Amino acid sequence: MIEALIFDMDGVLIDSMHLHAKAWKDAFMETGIEIDERDIFALEGENDAGIVRKIVEIHGNNSIDMEELLSDVPARKHELFDRDSVTLFDDVDGFLREIKERFRLAVVSGSDRKIVDIMMEKYFPGIFDAIVSGDDTEKGKPEPEPYNKAVEMLGMEKNDCIVVENAILGVESAKNAGIFTVGLPTDLSRKELEHADIVLHDHAELFRFIRLLMRNLSAN
Repeated sequence: MIEALIFDMDGVLIDSMHLHAKAWKDAFMETGIEIDERDIFALEGENDAGIVRKIVEIHGNNSIDMEELLSDVPARKHELFDRDSVTLFDDVDGFLREIKERFRLAVVSGSDRKIVDIMMEKYFPGIFDAIVSGDDTEKGKPEPEPYNKAVEMLGMEKNDCIVVENAILGVESAKNAGIFTVGLPTDLSRKELEHADIVLHDHAELFRFIRLLMRNLSAN
């Protein structure tokens, strides 16, 4: 029986991927590497070290000072998150409060702990029972460790959980952990999330899906 729902943060709860993309794009530009926003969208869910390794691998530039980049990008992100208004996707806040009485809720994000804590305190105080940031695991998405950690923190069995993800690596991470995964295309196409167990169209369909699940669970 489904007892817990686990959500990615950026691109599922908050509309913030453009801020992450800008921070990375500007930082890489200063190293002489030009990337596109979609390069970051495709790597969403990876922790910062994983993103640097993959971008360097793609562009074949091994001269980058990885430590300097890793110390620079978080500051860029924090400045953007403080300066720009991060918005919630429509009706997310009310929906989470609606379902909290029925499910245990968790967040699994590739963002660093400072950003995750700021977003949780600002928009979702008291909502989530477990929070996993990109700083909390040695291996980020697509490895299963982030979702395994969330399940452990929730005290649940994997068969009792559903993950909601908007990213390719996030879907892979949840599937590698052996958890039923819902794909939610916000920055990517439905085709790019095809490895999820089910791919929905938008948040409205996600809300209908979970409300139907609640009714079916109540009827049994």
